[in-house]
Amino acid sequence: MVAGVLPRIATSFDVSVQAAGQLVTVFALSYAVLSPVMAAFTARWPRKRVLLTGLAVLMVGNIATAVLPTFGLALASRVLAGLGAAMYTPTASGAAAALVPPEQRGRALAVVMAGLSGATALGAPIGTLIGHASNWRITTVFVAVLCALAFAGVAFLLPPVPGLPSVSLRKRIAPIGDARVAFTLLTTVFLIAGLHTVYTYISVSYDRATGGGGTALAILLCANGVAATVGNLGSGSLTDRFGSRRIINVALAVAAVDFALMPLTSMYFWTSVLAIVVWGLCGWGVLVPQQHRLIQISPASAPLTIALNASAIYVAVSMAGMMGALGINLVGAHNLGLVAAALIASGFAAAELARSLIARSLRTRAPEPSAIPMVTPAPS
Repeated sequence: MVAGVLPRIATSFDVSVQAAGQLVTVFALSYAVLSPVMAAFTARWPRKRVLLTGLAVLMVGNIATAVLPTFGLALASRVLAGLGAAMYTPTASGAAAALVPPEQRGRALAVVMAGLSGATALGAPIGTLIGHASNWRITTVFVAVLCALAFAGVAFLLPPVPGLPSVSLRKRIAPIGDARVAFTLLTTVFLIAGLHTVYTYISVSYDRATGGGGTALAILLCANGVAATVGNLGSGSLTDRFGSRRIINVALAVAAVDFALMPLTSMYFWTSVLAIVVWGLCGWGVLVPQQHRLIQISPASAPLTIALNASAIYVAVSMAGMMGALGINLVGAHNLGLVAAALIASGFAAAELARSLIARSLRTRAPEPSAIPMVTPAPS
């Protein structure tokens, strides 16, 4: 939402575009820090209660952003919204994995991630059009309305999913001490930091292609989101069939080349559309096999590592807001793709290190039972 209306937010609060981009940073940092904390605090709650509470907090946070008059208060409201997201997203992934048998987890995780990319496909461009047609604050009201609709959907359609055994915060972050988990999470950090270094400032990075127009920018955001949704859904089936390594490596390699070419492709509208479609397919297509890889490392710790991966995503987004601002000052907005390509290439190296460590451990360990409870949906 923020990326598509960033210049208008900056004008409204009389701050620079780089400063306005920190609305993304504080949201993401709030999510990253609070996700493991809230996971520990709500562990015994039924999953449905956690999801509904998270959506309610997210809705209140967006309403606050819409009405608060100063930039400092708007930053505070994004912290509250980040708390709601921190409760919702990792819980959604864990609940989806619990609702299906083990051989279908890749598809189930893909559906959840497709929800995130679907927000990019529909929410971001619609929010951009609303913000350019009226006022950026109406965009945040629109997000709050979507939260209310999601609340109703979860309340009436999701079957009961039991809570998890209580786990202390120390135990929740303990999997990071496993090098296999650490390098897998580092892959996520590098990838998402690369994607969002450009995405946060997409309105200025692609202004040559859009001419500064809201409609053209909305089309680019929509193309990115549709491609991301296809990439998520497709990567779930492909991961179940071919395993995580091939999907991760191919997607990261293609994404790195795509961003390296951005200084050229972002000059014209149709080359920008093509580049952004590749970005969506490959960038978002890595997230499902990443989760699959974490489950493979330790099925018994899967709820913890999936939550840590969600935190890693938002650590990366918070880094990207600052790195993108620095990159604009150093190399210019049109060359941010080079920064993104370097980060994604680093993610490729981290992924291969993780794969090597996983292969070594699989040769020496006994099979580990799954700790994700299987839940049978109630008959409709």
